Amino acid sequence: MDALTAPERAEVERANESGRRPVVFVHGLWLLSSSWDRWRGRFEAAGYTTIAPGWPDDPESIEEAKRDPEVFAHKMIAQVTDHYLDAINDLQIMPAIVGHSFGGLIAQRLAGEGASDVTVAIDSAPFRGVLPLPASALKSASPVLLNPANAGRAVSLTFEQFSFGWANALDTDEARALYDTYHVAASGVPLFQAATANLNPFTEARVDTKNPERGPLLIIAGEDDNTVPLAISHAIYKQQKKNPGLTEIVEVPNRGHSLTIDHGWEEVADLAIDFVQKHE
Repeated sequence: MDALTAPERAEVERANESGRRPVVFVHGLWLLSSSWDRWRGRFEAAGYTTIAPGWPDDPESIEEAKRDPEVFAHKMIAQVTDHYLDAINDLQIMPAIVGHSFGGLIAQRLAGEGASDVTVAIDSAPFRGVLPLPASALKSASPVLLNPANAGRAVSLTFEQFSFGWANALDTDEARALYDTYHVAASGVPLFQAATANLNPFTEARVDTKNPERGPLLIIAGEDDNTVPLAISHAIYKQQKKNPGLTEIVEVPNRGHSLTIDHGWEEVADLAIDFVQKHE
């Protein structure tokens, strides 16, 4: 397993010292853990402690990430999941877990391992058993998937690609601000893992949806998301609904894939907080 960095270890220690329920935030591709900073403040104001580990070897800052984008290459789904398990296993209180995009997939993997008290998956990437392949999702993934060599690379989005996949529900000024503030390169291989999940019985893009220790799960879906259209979120819900634990889905109107970082982030954060408070 990947060792935690010193800052990540310190976050876990602070969480344990607080005596509060920890909330673990899991980011997805093209973001850093700092994208959760405002969410962390809101959850902490609601009485929780929070940690937001990065993916293994993530840079500490956007500036560092832009200087050395290739540091993101080769990170795979199981490796990232294990990194978060490292942090969770050191927590003294079982956490709630909140994940977005590929972070939503990883959050569900963690829940399927019985590592979460309650889980919120926001615009989650698909996993084995999720069958819909809407055209907009294929177009959003095409900057990576059209070139097989990208499986071994870090891939950045152009502003136009980001605007389609993430910011299609926003005006151009806000889209540009989000791109400049948050966008970093991302490992290409998880997208290939997800894209081939239903063809590969040994895929890492799988979730144990049957574990009775999974706990309550909320799926949040942006109504206008081009990267994870509603058809994918509802197919995830259909798979997870088979679990004996509570499974709910909420659609957020007029929102795209940027719903955790754009001007309406508080609405989405409050949906997550309400669910965690009700079911922890």
